[in-house]
Amino acid sequence: MRIGELARRAGTTPRALRFYEAQGLLPAGRSANGYREYDEDDLRLVSEIQTLRTVGFTLEDTRPFVDCLRTGHESGDACPASVEVYRRKLEEVEKCLADLGAVRTALMDKLAEASARRDPCVAEETR
Repeated sequence: MRIGELARRAGTTPRALRFYEAQGLLPAGRSANGYREYDEDDLRLVSEIQTLRTVGFTLEDTRPFVDCLRTGHESGDACPASVEVYRRKLEEVEKCLADLGAVRTALMDKLAEASARRDPCVAEETR
């Protein structure tokens, strides 16, 4: 299939596919007239990239998953390098959650302090 059909079937754009090719993630075969040619395996690669990007992976993070699929594995996360990326990304998420938890606690403390203070403007209005 040509780039336009792959883009349509994958729900992306030819520009994105050319970018993936430039990054070494999606090698394209060429027909005699120079058109890029893709097959169902390429559609799987693009789907894997898109799925991982949807959950916050960078393009570079997707590389081990794509490489794993290219070597013939049924799943992009069947290889140790892919599992390692999962672990690293999970650590990043855990760190972000911890940071957000600290911000939440600080905001709750500030709100409690502000609510505990008696607002002189409100006190004068109720007299």
